[in-house]
Parts: sequence; structure tokens; C-alpha cells
Amino acid sequence: MLDIFLLAVAIAMEVAATCLLKTSNGLTRFWPSVGVVVGYLAAFFLLALALKRLPVGPVYAVWAGLGTAATAILGTWLYGDRLPTWGWIGVVLIVLGVVLLGACGTHAPDDN
Repeated sequence: MLDIFLLAVAIAMEVAATCLLKTSNGLTRFWPSVGVVVGYLAAFFLLALALKRLPVGPVYAVWAGLGTAATAILGTWLYGDRLPTWGWIGVVLIVLGVVLLGACGTHAPDDN
């Protein structure tokens, strides 16, 4: 269960860092740029910890998929980004794919 929590926090850190890229103005604003670096470092560190016991394929797909979907949603809310209908359908399909992957294999293997 700790592994799933680490993965969730890694996703949140990656999404936060990606959103800060927008406010960093091309990494020219100091504090948002620091947030980008710290966020990505924390995201990769936490992902690496989660991968000590979880399978890499499904976990990376979940990390990338949920990060992509969350960033697209936050972009519309925080920055007024617009997605066409097909874009929203794509976000829904990403989330459905993540749910299927999670149901099929993001649990820790047996310690045999």
C-alpha cells in the first residue's frame, strides 16, 4: 500500500512541476523554476522508490497517463487552456486505460 501512495505522490509532484513550467516563463523566473526542478526530482525519486516493489511497465504507464490527464485538466482550470471534444475523449480514454492497468497488475509481487 505504501508503494501505491509513493506512486500517487510521485504523480502529484510531476503534475505540479509541469504546471510550474508554465508560470516559470521558460525557466526565466527564479522561484517557479526552482519548483520545477524540485518537483521533478521528487517525482523521479518517489517513482524510483515505488518501482522497488512494483512492476515497471504498468507503473510507468499509470504515472505517465494520470500525469498527462491531470495536467490537461489543470491546464484548463488554471491557465484557461482549451481542449476540443476529441481531446476530452482522449483524456477519458487515458483514465480508463489507467484503471484497466491498475486492475491488472500494479500490485506488489509476492516475496518468495
